[in-house]
Amino acid sequence: MNTMWANTAQFLEDYGQDILRLTGDHLLLTFMAVLIAAAVAIPAGVLLALCSWRRLASVVLGVVNIFQPIPSLALVALVGVLFIALDLPSIGLAPGLVALVVYALLPIIRNTYTGIRQVDRTVIEVATGMGMTSRQVLFQVQLPLALPFVMAGLRIATVWTIGIATLVSLVGAHSLGDLIFRGLSRHRIGLILGGAIPAILLALLFDWLLGFVERRLTSTGSKADGLPT
Repeated sequence: MNTMWANTAQFLEDYGQDILRLTGDHLLLTFMAVLIAAAVAIPAGVLLALCSWRRLASVVLGVVNIFQPIPSLALVALVGVLFIALDLPSIGLAPGLVALVVYALLPIIRNTYTGIRQVDRTVIEVATGMGMTSRQVLFQVQLPLALPFVMAGLRIATVWTIGIATLVSLVGAHSLGDLIFRGLSRHRIGLILGGAIPAILLALLFDWLLGFVERRLTSTGSKADGLPT
């Protein structure tokens, strides 16, 4: 037991700074990807939900959904190939970030679309009858009621992105995957765990935090609708 603790202490002394630095890189990469995906997907989901041509929503969601069954490692490789074909740098932050954004788009746009569409038409008609404009109905009625759905999409996208971010180390985007792949190449279990365990803990932490926010929003929305929580 003493030997195990001594080995752990020595490992943390040797690689603790690397783990902290790469955890920060991992979080930054995740936040950037989810932020970009949200900036694109939330307005797109709202527009699709309000569009009178329902076929457009089916087409757009279908196109975005194409990327979901693609294995994450294969998608990272495809993005690298795309960057090469466009004569862009295929190693570094950009290709890794693009791959993460593509994966994060679907749950956010789908949940935003669903959230807006599920708002009861009666509520919208009452708001319109009170003299509210379409813009006011959207921002004061539909979006607040759809917020729990949007948060659920952000939660899924964030957890997925944290996991997939370990793979973008293959294209030179620094993350906890650096330690994992370094450990695999050197047959060092400590390095593999040094990258895998923080990634797992981050995914669990953000799943819990965003799940808590989602539940609070759902409870608030239910009370606002006069529904039991």
